[in-house]
Amino acid sequence: MDDLRISDTISIPADELQWTFSPAGGPGGQHANRSSTRAELRFDVAASRAFDDESKRRLLDKVGDNSVMLVTVDETRSQWRNRQIARQRLGEQLNEALRPDPPRRRATKPSRAARRRRIDAKRSRSRTKSLRKSPGLDD
Repeated sequence: MDDLRISDTISIPADELQWTFSPAGGPGGQHANRSSTRAELRFDVAASRAFDDESKRRLLDKVGDNSVMLVTVDETRSQWRNRQIARQRLGEQLNEALRPDPPRRRATKPSRAARRRRIDAKRSRSRTKSLRKSPGLDD
């Protein structure tokens, strides 16, 4: 297989991707029982030479204790197609993990005009509801 392109600058060499295949469960009759179509793709982030130190640290923080990422696919009856799906999913997971965190939200206060509009809307709503009441006996 070819190298796995993550972005324009990052490509994982094919020899760093470890594949295992096993029979997929479920319906399919004789074909499913005899064919090893389930594809498991393993990628060791810590041992990879595809990433610089900063990217590797970021990936390891996102992946967790175990530095090996595992993608298992048994959606189709074709081993080749399951391999393609597994490569795509691993690429998406790596892209997501490498994406920078969004900026932290700064707490803000509503403006004076916004507070005034809110209070005016509450008064108006209160007036509308009070007009719906039936008149009391002492009115």
